[in-house]
Amino acid sequence: QKLDNGHLEVGIHIADVTHYLQEGSALDKEAFNRSTSVYLVDRCIAMLPEKLSNNLCSLVPNKDRLVFSAVFEFDNNSKIVSQWFGKGIIHSDHRFTYDGAQASMDTEDGHLHQELKVLNKIAGSLRKERFKNGGINFETDELKFRLDENNKPIGVFVKERKPVHMLIEDFMLLANRRVAKFMATKSKENPIPFIYRIHDLPDIDKLMDLKDLLGEYDVKMDLSNPAKIAASFNILSERAQKEDKYKLLMSFAIRTMAKAVYSTDNIGHYGLSFEYYTHFTSPIRRYSDIIVHRLLNKNLGNNYRTDKAKLETQCVHISNQERRAMDAERDSVKFKQVEYMKEHEGEEFTGMVSGMIEKGIFVEVGETKAEGLISFDKLDDSFLVKENRIKAIGTRKGRNLRLGDKVRVKIIKADLQSRLIEMELTDYLDD
Repeated sequence: QKLDNGHLEVGIHIADVTHYLQEGSALDKEAFNRSTSVYLVDRCIAMLPEKLSNNLCSLVPNKDRLVFSAVFEFDNNSKIVSQWFGKGIIHSDHRFTYDGAQASMDTEDGHLHQELKVLNKIAGSLRKERFKNGGINFETDELKFRLDENNKPIGVFVKERKPVHMLIEDFMLLANRRVAKFMATKSKENPIPFIYRIHDLPDIDKLMDLKDLLGEYDVKMDLSNPAKIAASFNILSERAQKEDKYKLLMSFAIRTMAKAVYSTDNIGHYGLSFEYYTHFTSPIRRYSDIIVHRLLNKNLGNNYRTDKAKLETQCVHISNQERRAMDAERDSVKFKQVEYMKEHEGEEFTGMVSGMIEKGIFVEVGETKAEGLISFDKLDDSFLVKENRIKAIGTRKGRNLRLGDKVRVKIIKADLQSRLIEMELTDYLDD
């Protein structure tokens, strides 16, 4: 809303899950044990019961709902001049889908068009500042499946990332960052134990290998300092938006990065280039945010200190559970890819060389992102894989295969048990 002084006030209202989830209760213990919701392709294994996640803690329109809010006042240059954290009640007038919000933002007479337009302008300013300060744009393709009534995949597509998705993301990042800074700076002399989302610098040995790899594709990496490394990643990210082979290289770049984890020792978040960062915005699906809500609420007035060692033990547990959930989600996608390709055995697709081992080459099929193996013994030449596994040299015919090369392949066999896809090369498209 517009304030009397001409400034803008933006409220980020998060469901007050902790009002219902009493600390130490059986429900709370089970939520901590799970620590996260797991989103498989065909189902969600929720952290909390449906009555909470889909009803009492769902900010449905035209009903009062309890919230924990982060409210910010922006001046005319989209700079924050004041902030407020606290609990309250929200009565939502309208609930947008992402597509609906985007349609309204794109249409002059769309519902709440002006408000969305203003929010988008502020979000763009926040995003620009983040990248200016060294944030890395790690955008990767998110695969989605169309399922039939038996949960069998009948279509695969890459989720479109629209401006409204980024708008929401930028305000979530803002709330997370500001909550973390509030807690970190509330008592500088005697810091209050708190849970941070931290991200360490990349491993220098992995970066050296990445520099050699990218050099083969005329992408220069400056490893002289963390800011230059981030800038190099962003150059690669820009190219990845235009050409598929750079998306592949971006996936290799991501593997050089440290894993973000939860910790009581704040070292900042390198990937986002934030000195202070936590998770505040998703208590329905992440237990980390529940801990953050409890600690923030207890520190809105006087200083409250929990046992740091106990909190660190919780951080380790929820970090481990998050990693398990991510592995399960990745396996679920892989399974559905193989299940989809099983229905297309004998068909041909265009793909891209995505990896190499001594036995053969991996090819990622463009339409589905499914990856399969072509054994060298089924090719019309003998190949020698270079030590860096970027290129395979044809020893008889002199034909080379390189990461990112486009090829035509036939699906020979898709094995659900092993989750492996066997392919046959039918044509070289990058001769």
